[in-house]
Amino acid sequence: MKNKTIKLVIIIITLILLHNSNIYSDANHYNKIKLGIDLLEENNFNILKSKRVAILANYTARNSSGIETVKILLNQKVFDFKYILTPEHGYFTNIPAGITVENDSIYGIPIYSLYGNEKKPAKQLMNEIDVILIDIQDIGVRSYTYISTIYKTMQQAAIFNKKVIILDRPNPIGGLIVDGNILNLKYRSFVGIVPIPYIHGFTIGELAKLINDEGWLDENQTIFSKCDLHIIKMEGWKRWMSWEDTGLEWYPTSPHVPTMEAVRGIATLGIFGELGILSIGIGTTSPFQYIGHNIFQPYKLLEISKKVNFAGIKLNVTKYRPFYGFSNGKDLWGLYLKFPLNNDFKPYTTGIKIFAELIKNYPNIFSIDKIDNKSIQMFYKVTGTELIFKYLFETLNLEELEKVLNHGFNDFLNLRNKYLLYD
Repeated sequence: MKNKTIKLVIIIITLILLHNSNIYSDANHYNKIKLGIDLLEENNFNILKSKRVAILANYTARNSSGIETVKILLNQKVFDFKYILTPEHGYFTNIPAGITVENDSIYGIPIYSLYGNEKKPAKQLMNEIDVILIDIQDIGVRSYTYISTIYKTMQQAAIFNKKVIILDRPNPIGGLIVDGNILNLKYRSFVGIVPIPYIHGFTIGELAKLINDEGWLDENQTIFSKCDLHIIKMEGWKRWMSWEDTGLEWYPTSPHVPTMEAVRGIATLGIFGELGILSIGIGTTSPFQYIGHNIFQPYKLLEISKKVNFAGIKLNVTKYRPFYGFSNGKDLWGLYLKFPLNNDFKPYTTGIKIFAELIKNYPNIFSIDKIDNKSIQMFYKVTGTELIFKYLFETLNLEELEKVLNHGFNDFLNLRNKYLLYD
């Protein structure tokens, strides 16, 4: 009996050791990913030596250990850290969408807002710096305004002949998923500034390189076309990786994007929030993961959930109550979206197809006379075309809709291949 007990203890200890070795193995895998900021620090900030530096960043800018990039810059002695520039939502990403961000300061460094009266760095500021660092966690969705802020910042750098250094970091949706129609420049705006698909599959470094090398900064064919751009690439990141594969911690990029599920949700449902005719989970603890209305019926939703069976999404019939926003304080029948990891996922197309099914079943909710013109115009801007609205809400012509979603897509993929920095 004693020998059996000893053997059992040995087996248990062996299993624990094996389990721990697997944990450490995973940790080592994750530690192989070095972000742009990690490599800048590793190289002792040599590229910035004796320069006057500003950084476009917010609370999402961190090294692979989770330390704020701004704090890392404060601790160096080789350059003059002058300013922090912040995009929509402010440094702490706590300011709601569309709300003006005021100038501020943190850790003794002045913060200048690029989401106020001006959306680009001011002339006076540009004259007081040599280099702009960019370290910010984008979400991989064209309508997210961080892209436009980066664009405007690069544009000013080109005009004032300043260097831009991008500290690259992962696209959280992954580097393989590309989906949606190309922006028609007729609808260029701050929620869609360059002709790329809604889900672009780039890192910010890759996207910046595309914008710069294709001459897209020069909107008016003036005297400049490029900025002096340098990208500090990541090490260890692969295109197949989802955010969960990186081992990095997620920090909210805005008040309604607190989790990775919300990132995939905004990629799927975000465009429909502009219409104001039903709930997409704003005001709940799972923003962009619900679709609900007070006249939805569970049995119809169940049928819809069976019809929409696409890779990377699972629809569940549920009831929920928003705390604010559309139908706040009311219980709504709806669909709850979950996103099993899958690189074949097409979030934008999937969201449109879900709504096509809802429109078939509830045409009265989606009646055009219930959508004001301002909302329709915003829908054109975020989708980058008037045709998606037309073929969804006016004619429900899914064949024509499919053509819109694929128009120019293959040509874009060929262009995109020239600017991919990672395998």
